[in-house]
Amino acid sequence: MYQPPHFREDDIEVQHALIRAHPLGLLITSGASGLIANSIPVHLDAAASEKGTLRLHLARANPQWRDIEAGAEPLIVFQGANSYVTPSWYETKRETGKVVPTWNYAMVQVRGTARVIDDADWLMAQISALTRQHEEPREKPWAVGDAPEAYIRAHMRGIIGVEIEIAAIEGKWKVSQNRPVADREGVAAGLDDAGDQAEMTGLVRRYGGLPESN
Repeated sequence: MYQPPHFREDDIEVQHALIRAHPLGLLITSGASGLIANSIPVHLDAAASEKGTLRLHLARANPQWRDIEAGAEPLIVFQGANSYVTPSWYETKRETGKVVPTWNYAMVQVRGTARVIDDADWLMAQISALTRQHEEPREKPWAVGDAPEAYIRAHMRGIIGVEIEIAAIEGKWKVSQNRPVADREGVAAGLDDAGDQAEMTGLVRRYGGLPESN
């Protein structure tokens, strides 16, 4: 990933937080089946290895897991908050007019050693952990055990597990921190006015050294 120094985010806790907040990873491989990309929900176990371990499952009918089993190295992309930035928000537009549109975003890319796991107990643990991650905040969380065991086991026969020990992890937070302070303030205000960009607004303020909005 192209990484200008001012956009780098190397804090692994921050990187892990984005993965947890945006766990639908884009799993990319290049193998015998060609170049393949699939969006896959991922569960992160930060304590399982030095940089964390990702656990996921694929449909058995999906050829991607066979490429992984044959040695294809996976790249997993986690896309966080993102938004279009209009030059109209920049103070520089009023001063010189020398501005162009851009796109703000936060992203984590992961590479690692992957292994395919065809084990019912492992799969049960993986889908249970993934389910808990997303159900626990709900008022009445659903659990895997709420469905009949035979029904769950039947579904599990159609999937196969993949575990990826993270070897390299990169974070890129392109959130207007390369702009003058007045432009950053304009972007934050513009995003506030847009009304549906609270996460990106917070990033622009935090990384731009601006006060939090009231």
